[in-house]
Amino acid sequence: MDSSGLNASGLEKTLQDGKLYRHVNALIVAHLRDNNFNQAASAVASATMTPLNVEAPLNKLQELVAKGLAVEKDEMLSGGVSSTTLFDSSVPAGYGSIPAPRVVGVDFSAVHDTKGASKTFPKHETRHISEHKNVARCARFSPDGRFLATGSADTSIKLFEISKVKQMMLPDTRDVPVRPVTWTFYDHLQPINDLDFHPQNPILISGAKDRTIKFFDFSRPVARKAFRIIQDTHNVRSVSFHPSGDFLLAGTDHPIPHLYDVNTFQCYLPATVQEIGASGAINQIRYSSTGGIYVTASKDGAIRIWDGVTGHCIRSILNAHGTAETTSANFTKDQRYLLSSGKDSVVNLWEVGTGRLVKQYFGSTHTQLRCQAVFNVTEEFVLSIDEASNEIVIWDALTTERVARWPSNHIGMPRWLEHSPVESSFVTCGTDRSLRFWKET
Repeated sequence: MDSSGLNASGLEKTLQDGKLYRHVNALIVAHLRDNNFNQAASAVASATMTPLNVEAPLNKLQELVAKGLAVEKDEMLSGGVSSTTLFDSSVPAGYGSIPAPRVVGVDFSAVHDTKGASKTFPKHETRHISEHKNVARCARFSPDGRFLATGSADTSIKLFEISKVKQMMLPDTRDVPVRPVTWTFYDHLQPINDLDFHPQNPILISGAKDRTIKFFDFSRPVARKAFRIIQDTHNVRSVSFHPSGDFLLAGTDHPIPHLYDVNTFQCYLPATVQEIGASGAINQIRYSSTGGIYVTASKDGAIRIWDGVTGHCIRSILNAHGTAETTSANFTKDQRYLLSSGKDSVVNLWEVGTGRLVKQYFGSTHTQLRCQAVFNVTEEFVLSIDEASNEIVIWDALTTERVARWPSNHIGMPRWLEHSPVESSFVTCGTDRSLRFWKET
């Protein structure tokens, strides 16, 4: 080929690279803007000469990155690269195959005058499904909604199949014994604080006061003990798997999150106490739906939002619940908002990108226990617990109007409420040791 042909080929490649470069910049700006990182979006737009209002499909960047990572993984496997990972067990048929329904995120900031427009929360039926030998402290649904795990002060963990729980609640099976508890795990020495499921594999993790995080394989019916253990330095108060399943977060009595690689168990500390001024234990830690950010709710009253890649604390909301400790914090599915609960008996909704308080939900008393507030599956309602009246309180998420108060049916106040990620059902855990399942009638 002559030099003119080479020059033409080089020019064409340069033009293609430039076009790809501009396209990537546009996706980055749109991604930051759509996730309310407006200051960062403006900085990138200015530096790359990209219009701030550039059009791009919602979540397109993370979709492309996910596809690229999947292709890269396939290429590694097909190329014969051997990788011994933590999760090599057989998977129960269909585990993780039922995706959560794709719900368009509620734009809480777009609605201002909403009084009188509250929706009615659907009626639910409830049934006692089991009990522990001591206080039932926590609960978690699997990502596909097929399993439920509960943890207790008696150090045990119960695992339920939701299909069997529903069968148990059918009128024509009331007199037929149905055992919804599929597994019971005994391997901790002190009370269980929190639980989480691996996003793809039949692995359940638990964090406990004995300063350990334990891994249980529920694809093996005879397994009752953990097959892997992380020994932390502090009481493990909360745990959360990254959506990839490759990392997990531990919130402990230490003020800084502990990030673990689940295959090597190497621990990373994203910051120092002095850098962020944290002074209290972490009550709850949760990844966002994409893993791009995570949140901590702390006993010092602060909510802190962290970058899921760099580990840097990118926003601190100090005194989020006045002088009271913050007991829970959960992202909406689109990561734009954050629902928090505190021992000031108030539930707050925050805008992630600005740290602005958007809405408040009043009318339930929670001053003693480490309870949480949660959205229902469509994020149209907020649910929490009233310790004083032993009731479940429900608000319209947009209007903030309290639309229902239901007796919890527990003897003594419930300690925990967890909603299914895929359907209209939830579970409550009691100081009376009992577990109750609620589903829409």
